[in-house]
Amino acid sequence: MSTCLGLYIEENIIKYAKVSKERDQIKVETFGVKFYDNLDQILKQIVEETYSYKTPISINLSEEMYNYFQVFALLNKKDLPKAIRTEFDAFCADKNYNPNVFETRYAITPNTEQKDRLKVIHISENKIELNKKIQRFNSYKLQSISPIGMTISDISKLDERENCLIVNIEEKTSITTILDQNIYDVKTLDIGSKDILDRINLKENSYQKAYEICKETTIYTSAGKELLEEETNYLEEIMPTLYDIVGHIRKVLNESFDKIEKIYITGTGALINNVDLYFEEYLENVKCEILKPSFIKISPEINIKDYVEVNSAISLALSGLGEGISGINFKKSTLKDKLPEILTMEIGGKNKEKSLDKKLKSNLFTIDFNVPLDTIERGLIRGISGLLILFIVYGGFANLIKQQLEQKNKQAQDSINNTNYQISIVNKDIQSLQNATNEYTTRINNLQEINKRLEENNRLKKAVPNLLNKLMYIIPNEVQITSIENTTSTHIEIQAQSKFYAQLGYLTTSIKTSGMLTNVVSTSGQKENNIVIIKIEGDLP
Repeated sequence: MSTCLGLYIEENIIKYAKVSKERDQIKVETFGVKFYDNLDQILKQIVEETYSYKTPISINLSEEMYNYFQVFALLNKKDLPKAIRTEFDAFCADKNYNPNVFETRYAITPNTEQKDRLKVIHISENKIELNKKIQRFNSYKLQSISPIGMTISDISKLDERENCLIVNIEEKTSITTILDQNIYDVKTLDIGSKDILDRINLKENSYQKAYEICKETTIYTSAGKELLEEETNYLEEIMPTLYDIVGHIRKVLNESFDKIEKIYITGTGALINNVDLYFEEYLENVKCEILKPSFIKISPEINIKDYVEVNSAISLALSGLGEGISGINFKKSTLKDKLPEILTMEIGGKNKEKSLDKKLKSNLFTIDFNVPLDTIERGLIRGISGLLILFIVYGGFANLIKQQLEQKNKQAQDSINNTNYQISIVNKDIQSLQNATNEYTTRINNLQEINKRLEENNRLKKAVPNLLNKLMYIIPNEVQITSIENTTSTHIEIQAQSKFYAQLGYLTTSIKTSGMLTNVVSTSGQKENNIVIIKIEGDLP
């Protein structure tokens, strides 16, 4: 039985699932969700809780880039990698990228638009970011690093000839297009559950609580019941992101040459109650449902939503067990990975050498020095003597070169240490300059802010008297101003009354046209005891 621990890692959340496989039977042994501030500590905790000290681990890429190329279907297999590499080099040249900074993998799928060509799904990841992930798991048995958009489809066995989308709403959202059981396209959106959780976190000041609120929230469609006030507390944080995702899905559906019959929803966003009904309402003629692991038997004792919650981690574990598309693992096999095999080969090799040594010893001839040496024996002695001299000379040169290399290495190390010391001094000077610059920048900003406030105060002091002076010249004789109030820094409210609507309208129009106030609005007026009272509002220019 083989086992793998799948870890789907986001900025504040890590989802894990330990999956075992025996023949065709797949079992999720343990799973869960953790929230963290220190990733290294939470990794150690998960490994300890799941007893995965020696278990292979599979994780996700985080900043992968997808590109799509077209190659001829009749291209020779050995020429295919060269053609794909050429296409990627051309792409990098157009974008002014250095192709050598990327680690790349690719998958090939039939092209539904051009039958004589193949579509290449090309995935690339920055080598620096990839090496950071590998180094973080240096003390664990890291086996696989895979893009989640290419593994999520392994969760469920899709029907043959079924064209569908898998929308995985995690920290970022991936939209995977499946045509005839083949992954055809993967789109990664910069929006996802992180946007929702961040907005709720601003209210609750707890990322874990925000996550639980997201799970407990229910969306009611137009055909459902009316929302109560307490049920809408967090919908304003959730719905904008879901609405944007629906818009992107609609765009994918419209651009597809093949009819998409179903949409599967998974990830953190799938935990929101009725999210599938919400998608189905806005995506007409397309059935939407939650993606459930096909190997989990649904029963009253099993809450399938708990498994859906960690679908991403389960799919990564399955990828580590060899399920799904081969060739998309960004973790290269190292000497450490191959050590057990090498040791086995060495042990076998030593046994063979011992056997061979016994055979040689049994077949060695003896030399009788009382008998004159023949030509073959003299030639053999000369050969052995030559080899011995060559070995002695080679050993002497090798020892001399070794000593020189050690001396050069020591000199190089001294030079490196000295350079590092000088760099540390320069870094301290840079830090001192940076601190001084920050201090002066802060002072300058404070002075600028004070000047702005003084200018604003002076402007307001002059603006209000000017307003009163201008009103004196435009106010009709039949109009009486009962109050003028400066409600905020620049907002003015004027109470006026008259027996005639026309005179009040004239006053309002004069204020607008004179420019003494901007954004001028007035009430329709109320009449009491033959006196019309209105309120005029506006902002000082």
